[in-house]
Amino acid sequence: MDINSDDLQTFVAVIDSGSLSAAAVHLGQTTSGVSRALARLEDKLQTSLLTRTTRRMELTEEGQLFLDRARRILASLEEVEECIRIRRQQPAGRLCVDAASPFMLHGIVPHVAEFRALYPEIRLELTSNDRIADLIEHRTDIAIRIGTLNDSTLHARPLTSSPLHVLASPAYLARHGAPATPGDLAGHTLLGFVQYEQGNVWPLRHDAGDSLAITPALAASSGETLRHLALAGDGIACLAGFMTRADIASGRLVPLLAAFNSGYRQQIHAVYYRNTQLAQRISCFLEFLQQKL
Repeated sequence: MDINSDDLQTFVAVIDSGSLSAAAVHLGQTTSGVSRALARLEDKLQTSLLTRTTRRMELTEEGQLFLDRARRILASLEEVEECIRIRRQQPAGRLCVDAASPFMLHGIVPHVAEFRALYPEIRLELTSNDRIADLIEHRTDIAIRIGTLNDSTLHARPLTSSPLHVLASPAYLARHGAPATPGDLAGHTLLGFVQYEQGNVWPLRHDAGDSLAITPALAASSGETLRHLALAGDGIACLAGFMTRADIASGRLVPLLAAFNSGYRQQIHAVYYRNTQLAQRISCFLEFLQQKL
């Protein structure tokens, strides 16, 4: 069997375009040429991939199976070619990166100057949203997401993971004392999230399990807001290590209940749609960010 990438591209183009004539325009070929190429492919496979009438085309069961494999093979070839291009070319053009404000401020912004020095032809656009349902609709190329991912239609690349710390300011502790056990938190002012219940489950071991669901006395939609509330002495918060590392090192925030911490770490992923024209910019940004993290 002698199937090459041109055979695969022709077949996929016919399916994606919806007709032989539209595929011919897309590929810069004649309709008869596309038809002959498709017939050769079916002959090589010794099976029918499409049922064709004057009005419509439908994939056979074998055609659907072959289409799935063909897409994967072509995507792998594109990725290999893109890796080679990255070594030869300087990436250029617009790149929109979205992340929740805490990660944007603490995980991306400190490294922007160095990235722009390395890739001066890339025009960075930075946006902050907690959740984006449709990256294409928001013209976003890469979204950094923390925690469990639900959308399987996106490509996801793990970047790093971050511990969670239960924290309070020295001023708060001077007024209210430090809790000795997770049960003692019931007597304290707890800072938590609005409409993000996962953020109100703290990684603390206690008699009932390895995590503790809290009811915040003061809630906010952003972890950065909670960080500032904790710094101001307004209560106890549970926040990610990537956004509190400097606060802990300087003593502005004090870790609490470390002996009870379960060691749970939040996963941090980059998610994006595969787009050949953007792959070079996406790849260089993710490689750079992963090294920094």
